Amino acid sequence: MFGKIFSKKASTQAVKSLGETLSTNEIEPFIKDTLSHYISENFPEGILAVCQQFTISQHKTITVNLVMPFICQGELDLVAQTLSENLACTVSIKVELAIKPVRQFSLGKAQEGSGQGYLPQGKVANIIAIASGKGGVGKSTTTVNLAYALMSEGAKVGILDADVYGPSIPTMLGLKNEKPSSSDGKLMTPLNANGLSAMSIGFLVDEADATVWRGPMASTAFNQLLNETDWPELDYLLIDMPPGTGDIQLTLAQKVPVAAAVIVTTPQDIALIDAVKAIAMFDKVKVPVLGIVENMSYHLCENCGHQSHIFGEAGGEYMAHDHETKLLGQLPLDIAIRQDADLGESDIIENSAGEIAKHYRKIARNISAQLFLQCDIASPLTAKVVTKA
Repeated sequence: MFGKIFSKKASTQAVKSLGETLSTNEIEPFIKDTLSHYISENFPEGILAVCQQFTISQHKTITVNLVMPFICQGELDLVAQTLSENLACTVSIKVELAIKPVRQFSLGKAQEGSGQGYLPQGKVANIIAIASGKGGVGKSTTTVNLAYALMSEGAKVGILDADVYGPSIPTMLGLKNEKPSSSDGKLMTPLNANGLSAMSIGFLVDEADATVWRGPMASTAFNQLLNETDWPELDYLLIDMPPGTGDIQLTLAQKVPVAAAVIVTTPQDIALIDAVKAIAMFDKVKVPVLGIVENMSYHLCENCGHQSHIFGEAGGEYMAHDHETKLLGQLPLDIAIRQDADLGESDIIENSAGEIAKHYRKIARNISAQLFLQCDIASPLTAKVVTKA
């Protein structure tokens, strides 16, 4: 089984040790060697290449403690399972997160008069924009479920509904008709949804009222929602962007230290055309695009398990290849996802080990890992400058 998770350059010592009884002194080197040579999309140089701290405790069971810069518990649980099978004893891997900003905040009170927004220094580590070229691709539903998925993997997460014209986040979080409070009369306290910190214009405006604003007014409202909310300490703040490439998107890119963007699309050609425009916009404003989430990729028949590609097949994969980005994951067209969104519930909260939750948690891990690998200077993929005397 280890042959499936080792890279081609896996050490012969590790492979030779399979099936053999190891002494207590040999177990730790074996596990370290295994983690060093485990290769995947999120660990291109092995697990220990990004691990910030590594310890092992051995009693009746073996516990591996890792301090990691991105969420990865779900993937490492599978590694622990394989280690358990090969060592013939229970091995668990416990991950402690040490998520840091990949883009340093240069915003502060000194810029208040410059028209630039600001966030409390050190409170929000990374801002990720979830965008789409057009509406109707399930972007808001995906944003909410990814936020819950990040939380289920141990991260501290907030969500900001930037769609001031059609806010849907309050309904999807089960917070319809809720209003934010304020402890100091200056900053709004975000609402709590199962541990998720949330803010939306939908909390401030009656859902029956039409939001008739011109572009600058909408941008100002977005800035206020972001900067006048008393956000707690967050590893990730997901911003549910309105569809398109208009004023709010430009405001976000120009005035907010966005770490990266994720594009949501369906495999349908018309959705892909508009998604390409979203990628182009983020490229122009120097915001890295981590990759593509293909929503409604297929419908899985409840009776026979057959996959029907209703909106086309592999469109997101081709798009990611053509624009040199990554396909972060594919989500099925599932009635349970729609029902949960309408009811303000989430299968990730109710059944974190279910099939739907597994899809979202895997994509959440990919987003978190790719943010570090692509954007953080500490990434093992970052080019190193070597000078010779």
